[in-house]
Parts: sequence; structure tokens; C-alpha cells
Amino acid sequence: MTLERRLRDLAAGLAARTVLENFAAVMMVDVHLATSDGRTAILPGHTQPEKDLQILLERLKLELPAQPPPGITAASSPAE
Repeated sequence: MTLERRLRDLAAGLAARTVLENFAAVMMVDVHLATSDGRTAILPGHTQPEKDLQILLERLKLELPAQPPPGITAASSPAE
């Protein structure tokens, strides 16, 4: 099903371009935190949608994907 069709059925009056512009506000981010043992903790995730976008997601019966799990890099080796 196309976005335009879904909008016609579930959120009449909204243009696909407007909806996509609203979705662009959600960003993927990676937070890198150095640990005391030389490793880096990486916390990936997406920003939380603003209230109007959350309402739009609910109206279109869509969900953002689950937040990815955190990771950690190996300790960096000292320069030789």
C-alpha cells in the first residue's frame, strides 16, 4: 500500500510530502562514551517524535522500530 493511499484511508487531507517532511524530524544518533579501561560504549538510538508526529504515527498505525541495543568496542592497543 502506498503512503498516499494510506493517508487517504486513515488521515484524509494530509499530503504525502508533508508526512515525509514530518518523519524527517526523527534522527538516528550514536552516543559514544569513553570508559576508564580504554573501551568505548556506544548507545545507538533514534530521537523521540514530537507530540504531533506521534499522533500522526498512531493515526497511520505505524510504529518506530525498537531502539537498538548498546554496544562496546574493544580496548584500543597502545601505540608502538
